[in-house]
Amino acid sequence: MALITVGPFNRVEGDLEVRLEIADGQVTQAWANAPLYRGFEQILQGKDPRDALALTPRLCGICSVSQSMAAAYALADAKNLQMPPNGELATNLILAAENLADHLTHFYLFFMPDFARAVYAAEPWYGPAAARFRAHSGTAAREWPPARAQFLHLLGLLAGKWPHSLSLQPGGSTRPVQAQERLRLLAILGAFRRFLETRTFGDPLDAIVALDSGAALERWAAARPPHGSDFRHFLHCSRRLGLDRLGRATDRFMSFGNYLIGARRLLRYGLWDQGPRHLDLATITEDLSHSRMLGGEAPLHPSQGVTLPDLDRPDGYTWCKAPRLDGQVVEVGALARQMVDGHPLIRDLVAHSGGNVQNRVIARLLETARVTLAMDDWIRRLVPGEPFCSHGELPDEAEGAGLVEAARGSLGHWLRVRKGRIHSYQIIAPTTWNFSPRDRGNIPGALEQALIGAPVRPGERTPISVQHIVRSFDPCMVCTVH
Repeated sequence: MALITVGPFNRVEGDLEVRLEIADGQVTQAWANAPLYRGFEQILQGKDPRDALALTPRLCGICSVSQSMAAAYALADAKNLQMPPNGELATNLILAAENLADHLTHFYLFFMPDFARAVYAAEPWYGPAAARFRAHSGTAAREWPPARAQFLHLLGLLAGKWPHSLSLQPGGSTRPVQAQERLRLLAILGAFRRFLETRTFGDPLDAIVALDSGAALERWAAARPPHGSDFRHFLHCSRRLGLDRLGRATDRFMSFGNYLIGARRLLRYGLWDQGPRHLDLATITEDLSHSRMLGGEAPLHPSQGVTLPDLDRPDGYTWCKAPRLDGQVVEVGALARQMVDGHPLIRDLVAHSGGNVQNRVIARLLETARVTLAMDDWIRRLVPGEPFCSHGELPDEAEGAGLVEAARGSLGHWLRVRKGRIHSYQIIAPTTWNFSPRDRGNIPGALEQALIGAPVRPGERTPISVQHIVRSFDPCMVCTVH
């Protein structure tokens, strides 16, 4: 048996270390460490509640809109405030634009360049993969950044700037869209769709969304050469590496649902645990037993939780808390969203091979196609001249929760206001769920479970299998601890 520490990881947002116990050529135990404490929840205490709209986006530079939306939803809940239809459409477009930009970045910058690593140089597929996906010199590196940059002009039009926009408010968006701007929004979205259809998928988005089983996906992939599109290229490499057998965690998936319009969401709210289950938010708790945090022995609901650092906690090995749903580990992210929403392709893939590296990437790309099509509809439904934002007063004594799906999964903000100031503000980010430490029952978090059984090649100090698994979750470590 050997112990090694892997980290810091390149092409991962923020700081991460993973300690691995290795025996007989595979990982037998894993401990994920978020080594950077940030303290945002303490910074917010005593502030005017509206300050959360300016401070929480600073948690992260690549998913700041998600934090803005969660803060806005928490304040709206505390105010009992409803958005007008234009406000719902505009905020959905803003959130979707950031989420899809993150999905594109994950695929082309964070995940696919691992196929160009020298460890795979002897593989027959290596040459084309390296030529296409090498991080700085591959042909994809010349194509996707301009496509992403052009797409993000949506956020300039809809939110004024990105990141850290202040247009997102509890009642909607302060940036109304004019009639002529709708045409420009449609043109920007159309250019992004063309990139997806010509380079990422090599097929119309409707054809990707219509795939309804693993067999249908195999037929689609075999219909053209592997290098005919980047999605086919991924499936070709993944099949040969067996990524559908790597990185399986709990197969228990949670989603807060996303993109609310009226009483319905584009992506459903719920839990998947061997079938669809009711999601009871009252059963969410934060376990501190293996976190470097002060707190009692009993896990608390985040509305009652505290974030007080304790570097000397005897069993603490990370600044990340251990959130649990009814005492259970859950996985969040695009795979969880598509499972809860019931997309037949993802349901079939998970039924055959569970949550794994390959299925997480497929779900992220499928979601990109689905949400891009929805964005076109949302733009066309905007009504210039009608209200984009409603207004209301926040009581001096109030509580609220803001729940949203960021690119990486379920994000929650829990707010308590006393005497007109923030008394408590607790945040559980997606990577807090996925990269949590052990709980008081010594049950590992989702990533720690997914790493067990990962193969380790002789002499590897940074196992390539571990890198694939870590990146399949698309961690954002700067959001993980606050």
